[in-house]
Amino acid sequence: MPIEFDVPATAGAPSPGLAATLRKLAAPRLGMKERMMFTERLSLLLETGVPLHAALGALREQSGQSPLGETIAAIGDEIVAGARFSEALGRHPDLFPSTYVNLVAASEGGGFLAEVLVQLVEMDEKEQRLRSTLTSALSYPLFLMAFSALVVLFILVWVFPQFTQLFASIHDQLPWTTRLLMALSALLTNHAVPLLGGAAPCAGAAAALMRRPEMAARLDSLKLRVPLVRDIFIKIYLTRLLRVMGVSLEHGVTILATLGACRDVVPNADMRAFIAGLETDVTEGKGIAGSFNASPFMPVAVRQMIATGEATGTLGRVMGKVADSYDRDLNRQLAQLSRLAEPVMLLIMGVMVGTIVTSLILPIFKLSRAVH
Repeated sequence: MPIEFDVPATAGAPSPGLAATLRKLAAPRLGMKERMMFTERLSLLLETGVPLHAALGALREQSGQSPLGETIAAIGDEIVAGARFSEALGRHPDLFPSTYVNLVAASEGGGFLAEVLVQLVEMDEKEQRLRSTLTSALSYPLFLMAFSALVVLFILVWVFPQFTQLFASIHDQLPWTTRLLMALSALLTNHAVPLLGGAAPCAGAAAALMRRPEMAARLDSLKLRVPLVRDIFIKIYLTRLLRVMGVSLEHGVTILATLGACRDVVPNADMRAFIAGLETDVTEGKGIAGSFNASPFMPVAVRQMIATGEATGTLGRVMGKVADSYDRDLNRQLAQLSRLAEPVMLLIMGVMVGTIVTSLILPIFKLSRAVH
């Protein structure tokens, strides 16, 4: 029998709570990819007739010692201890949001867990496609902006200082663009250290300002009011909100529980206030069509379809159809904006480079004429 020693805690040793916190911070975070993998494999096992606990055990073995495997093992242990599957999932909110847990809870009572898991996989796949579309639409314009900034910075820091003494004799005759660029070049080369030293505090102050609730609320309001940007964000938010609500209502989740789960689906203060208004209406026994009609940022087509779905008792299906329609429309709009942004950014780059080149060449021509 092995001998165990009780080692007293030293003053420098971290407390158990601190050690657990450090382990949690050091552990890799689980996200949508792992949730989709878990949900898809679990639905396949359940569809083939494997009991839930046995399916979780199989998934635990497949995942090995990964963080996902440890989470699955914890869920299985909680079910053995008497918890319902939805309750066990709810104890891991970082991986399973409240929408996911509510849908699973509704399916447990109705006996259609495998079907709901398939719907959850499809919902995550659509969300992933939306994120991929947003990323691809923004990546190339952002790359062009960063490349342009680097080119201009290189010219100002390296090229322009080579011409400073050459242009000193005709400084008063230089074009205003040349004088401006030379002043910027002198500022960057002579005060690089103070500028870099002040950039970090300014960036930190700006980040802290953006995190303030009142500033975040103003930015959220601007997203829903600035032309063009407003249209894109409304479609993004409606696609997420209506898809989650549609799937939830179609599978028997109550409207009040659905709205409660949707609070964190849309990261916008105005939209969260709108959802809170819907919750108030439902609590008071009213329908949700009135709040949709009263919302200033809700498209007319959505108002009409929500009113029709509520009147006919097909609200969940109508919301799903509207979400799919806005998803397709958003993908087309983002693709068009991406195609439009490329020539616009190339034009801006051309104007910038042309301005810089002419600011160098014209003074050189003046000097050459003066020599001759």
